[in-house]
Amino acid sequence: MDIRRLILAVILPPSAVMNKEAGTIMLTGLLTLLGWLPGVVFALFLISQEKCQCQVKA
Repeated sequence: MDIRRLILAVILPPSAVMNKEAGTIMLTGLLTLLGWLPGVVFALFLISQEKCQCQVKA
């Protein structure tokens, strides 16, 4: 995983998932507004899923 995206996911979760579609970014933003921890967990989950999908394709 990219260490910059992991740090960004902890500091500002919606900006870590900017390469996703708009609904995902808005959901991450909403979770962050409801509580910082749910937004971080969701952003880290999305980043880890992206890594798993890359490994399956290779």
